[in-house]
Amino acid sequence: MTTTLAPESVWQRLGIPRLTGNGRFVSASLIDSLGTGLIMAFTLVYFARTTSISVTAIGAAMTVARLLALPASIVVGPLIDRFTARKTAAWGNLVSVTGYLGFLLAHSVWQIVVVVFLVQVGHTTYWTSSSGLVVLASPEDRRTSWFGFMTALRNTAMAIGGALAAFAFTLGEGPALHAIVIGNAASYVLAATLLFLWRPAPHEPDAPETSAPPVEPAASPAPGKAPAPGKAAPPRAGYATVLRDFSYTLLIGVNATLVFGQMLIKVLLAIYIVDALELPAWTAGALIVVNAVQVSLTQTLVSKRTERVRMTRAIMLASVLNAAAFGLFALLYAAPDAVTYLGLFLAMVVFTLAEVIAFPAIETLSVSMAPRHIRGRYLATYQLSWTVGEIAAPGLLTFLLARGEILPMLFLLGLSLLAIPLLLALERRAPTPSTIGEPA
Repeated sequence: MTTTLAPESVWQRLGIPRLTGNGRFVSASLIDSLGTGLIMAFTLVYFARTTSISVTAIGAAMTVARLLALPASIVVGPLIDRFTARKTAAWGNLVSVTGYLGFLLAHSVWQIVVVVFLVQVGHTTYWTSSSGLVVLASPEDRRTSWFGFMTALRNTAMAIGGALAAFAFTLGEGPALHAIVIGNAASYVLAATLLFLWRPAPHEPDAPETSAPPVEPAASPAPGKAPAPGKAAPPRAGYATVLRDFSYTLLIGVNATLVFGQMLIKVLLAIYIVDALELPAWTAGALIVVNAVQVSLTQTLVSKRTERVRMTRAIMLASVLNAAAFGLFALLYAAPDAVTYLGLFLAMVVFTLAEVIAFPAIETLSVSMAPRHIRGRYLATYQLSWTVGEIAAPGLLTFLLARGEILPMLFLLGLSLLAIPLLLALERRAPTPSTIGEPA
């Protein structure tokens, strides 16, 4: 008896997974990313134009709000374990709606702290749940492609959201800006509704766990109550269980090196180009466009190619590419202008290639190494490594920049190389492509 495999569609050849049954999830993620891109560039200017508060005070209020929201992912983890990633993400969107509508009523510093805090909690809730949403949507052998697709979708949508924010600033004051906030809140209501209505298709049964951490012994049944026939009582586990999982802490350490590397674009690139290399500011803008276009056009194809590669090896390659890119950025400090322009674009292409290889691979590992019954807490710890890195990196990188213009690049180069021994240690413990797979 012969089996005929259905031919791949054009979209699948491009690395875009089958979306059948998951349209609501994809649409909700698109809305979230658009809204995130819009509000990242919009918040400071919105309050500067609609209140009499100084820009310095608004910036300080936003910083305080984000620091207060820092523990949010730790709270979200148990919610995912109890209520599922889908419902938790939907409620996170509704928290964001409350924050956005609060923008309309915020006219003092403390009110800005409150509403930005709510928005930040909502965003953290959604993004902490997002890896779990991909697990719900994807078959276990297609997770890397799904993570790649969602990364490309997210980056493109956030870029469009940022462009919409830039356009919004030309519309004037008060009413037009209020209308944008109301429209953004309405879009998050739609995203939450789509997630509540989404019913993911079931996938294959659980594969044996390859990196199960130690768990605390299950509690004894209450007097007079016995466990249901044929069902073992679920093991009790908390964040201490996650921290005792040495494999996962190695993974978080590797992710921290990648998070710091990503701060090149968000923090370092423009000031390094203008102050250290003494080139015009448009150069940084052009490089950011190169990054965004390269991610959008190549992310799904690269993820498809790496789907059957051992994930630790893919991340190791990305770390080597990152080190090469940061080394090239540093070398350009002493290069003539003609060489510098060419070198900058080459370094950005290498850096972006590392990005599109690394993040779907490490996201795949993060969900595959997390035991199902406590996956929410694992993903919350993983997300916290992102949050802490994004808070710590700006201060550290600018501190180094003040003491030597190429020091930040050398620091990022060293961090990228540090990831390699961590990955070698992790590789002995991490799932291989043939063992990755554990449905939600």
